[in-house]
Amino acid sequence: MKTNLLIIAAFFAVFSLNAQQVKGISGEKNWFNNWTNFKPKTTDYSETTHILSGVITENTTLYKKNTYLLMNVVYLTNNAILTIEPGTIIRGDYDTCGTLVISKGAKIMAEGTETDPIIFTSNKNVSERKAGDWGGLILFGDAPMNKYGGVGFLDFNLDPKYNSYGGLNTESDSGILKYVRIEFSGRKLNSLKELNGLSLAGVGNKTKIEYVQISFSNDDSFECYGGNLTFHNLISFRATDDDFDFTQGAQCNISNSIAIRYPFSSDVSRSRCFEIDSYDKIENLDPNKKLTNIVAANMTLVNNEDNNQGLVKEAIYIKKDSFLELKNSIVSGFNQCLLLEDKISDFEKINFQNVVFANCTVFVEKESGIDKKEVESWYKNEKFNILNSQTNRADLFLESDIKKMPDFRLKENKISTSQLVTN
Repeated sequence: MKTNLLIIAAFFAVFSLNAQQVKGISGEKNWFNNWTNFKPKTTDYSETTHILSGVITENTTLYKKNTYLLMNVVYLTNNAILTIEPGTIIRGDYDTCGTLVISKGAKIMAEGTETDPIIFTSNKNVSERKAGDWGGLILFGDAPMNKYGGVGFLDFNLDPKYNSYGGLNTESDSGILKYVRIEFSGRKLNSLKELNGLSLAGVGNKTKIEYVQISFSNDDSFECYGGNLTFHNLISFRATDDDFDFTQGAQCNISNSIAIRYPFSSDVSRSRCFEIDSYDKIENLDPNKKLTNIVAANMTLVNNEDNNQGLVKEAIYIKKDSFLELKNSIVSGFNQCLLLEDKISDFEKINFQNVVFANCTVFVEKESGIDKKEVESWYKNEKFNILNSQTNRADLFLESDIKKMPDFRLKENKISTSQLVTN
């Protein structure tokens, strides 16, 4: 009886200390309002009036009064600036796999507004659109990345003159993406290569990326190949593969962002909300360069179908030689919260602070299930302040029904009956 009282007292002490720390996405109002779209398959977009193609070498502006057809791979080069007015619609061509590439040194200035977002979407008709209708956006910069030689090339069938990235400039500036939607991107190039919604290669911290929604990407929504970036208010919705993928020594801070997964929108590669590694092959790792380091705060990672795992297994997958700090966040509705690569032998690179695992089955384990006691001893350390809640999705969030206007901010006091993971 005395032990139980101590456990209860410890729980309420920790909970009261953390009560003022907002968990998951936050804001005085629902920041999804006005600019997002969770039903793009049924949205009427204006017919295209202008064609974008070839190589752009001079400063160029795209205007709201026009609707653009992105044909083939369009390269912005020669340090040119592409300015896109708020409210402009760019439709990716299906037949030619329209793709926009911002080469190293060039900039995209796509700054929409809450009531007039910039939209990249499919050129197919209503009800015909699906993930992978067109390519996506690719930004290159000269910020550091972890690979021998310090320079990389994305293997996306791009012109080799324009697809290099990496350097020494952490303050590399590739422009701005704000109040932007990217829909139905991620064309499959072959059995091993798929484009992402937004690929960021060697992109530096002068680049601003916030209030970006990527929906129905056929591969990852956001993928960082190296670089040094800070993200705010991102939405990944119904990605086929990962929502946020970090590799090649990426140094990234991400906050107030959400991944909304649907089990049968995923593929057989064990799609996740977060996938974190430092290299694809150990021989490509440069020991003198930084390992991937991700600091994520106020994240909401949610499986939007309770008790239906489908092809989704875990929320987060992390490989050896990678750092992750996750704080003030919610992981809801997954079979596994965190899956560790078997090669991980110590846990010093992974840190949780004030995280809620809600309606999840397995909290943390290795791929093969080995070292189970060691893993449990690590994540059950009370310094992590991990809370376990059985509250389901509908009761946890203000509005989780995508058919309505979703609001994934946490309902007040809905985790007050949770218990510490610690015994």
